[in-house]
Amino acid sequence: MNVVGPPFGLSVWDAALDADLRAGLAAVEEGLLDATKSDVPFITDAARHLLQAGGKRFRPLLVMLGAQFGDPHSPGVVPAAVVVELTHLATLYHDDVMDEADARRGVRSANARWGNSVAVLTGDFLFSRASHILADLGPEAVRVQAEAFERLVTGQILETVGPRDGRDPLDHYMEVLAGKTSSLMAVSGRFGAMMSGADESVVHTLTQFGERIGIAFQLADDVLDIASDHHESGKTPGTDLREGVPTLPVLHVRKMYAQALATGQHVSAEDRRLNELLDGDLSADAPHAEALALLRAHPALDQARADSRRYATEALAALSPLAEGPAKEALAGLCDAAVDRAG
Repeated sequence: MNVVGPPFGLSVWDAALDADLRAGLAAVEEGLLDATKSDVPFITDAARHLLQAGGKRFRPLLVMLGAQFGDPHSPGVVPAAVVVELTHLATLYHDDVMDEADARRGVRSANARWGNSVAVLTGDFLFSRASHILADLGPEAVRVQAEAFERLVTGQILETVGPRDGRDPLDHYMEVLAGKTSSLMAVSGRFGAMMSGADESVVHTLTQFGERIGIAFQLADDVLDIASDHHESGKTPGTDLREGVPTLPVLHVRKMYAQALATGQHVSAEDRRLNELLDGDLSADAPHAEALALLRAHPALDQARADSRRYATEALAALSPLAEGPAKEALAGLCDAAVDRAG
């Protein structure tokens, strides 16, 4: 039984858990449609633009799995899952404006279709709807979400301004990911346990799991952007590379090159050419294809895979205090899926 589908490929063989997850995720979809409905038809169209384009719904899945360690049918579980997904969707509208993106999830981005102002305001609309739902979940939930949102915004600001002088770009990148990605993943696991009435120790465990699995999946995405073909990933390979976004494999290439130069090691012609390309404009097809080919053959890609596996292993280890059962097995399956995606 495949609950999540590609790219996660999570299979749940326990019939009761499978039914719970399917019902829960279906209820989340209904909640998302309700939350994105406005009395103004244009706002509804804009707010549902990315929602109806699809998405992994990974954060709601984490909420649902976390709730399995308490009462999964507690009334706060589905609304909490809607909150985290609305928050995630809102950030995508804002990200696309900052990145000047033309497409998202296989459709035109909101900013490309309606302009930056509408895209920003639509993201704000989604944040407001998330806050409205959150208010009914109690002050503790509001506090947890506010802290996560602060981390998320801080991560985005750090990415925008870049590493300060003397800061290792790799360390800076991991700090950015901890804010932009892990913060909301951690809240997803935390909300699931909280809203289901699970013990505080379980809440802590699932929060830590979310922190680590979020990083693992993002690093796997970095690898896939370089290593996969269009048929395999459903995305155009090298998108981040073309846009000049320094993801993990690129950062490893640059660090390895700088260390080789600093220590007088031999640097191959291919290595020199790759770094020259990375420092230039890769928007045109020819240099982009050349850089992509060189990156795929570079040991930095294997290092990035190892990094993704390391965080997935840490996420798996974080689950050790949880009671054995189908829910724990499913969470462990997400760790395996992260490794499988990275190759």
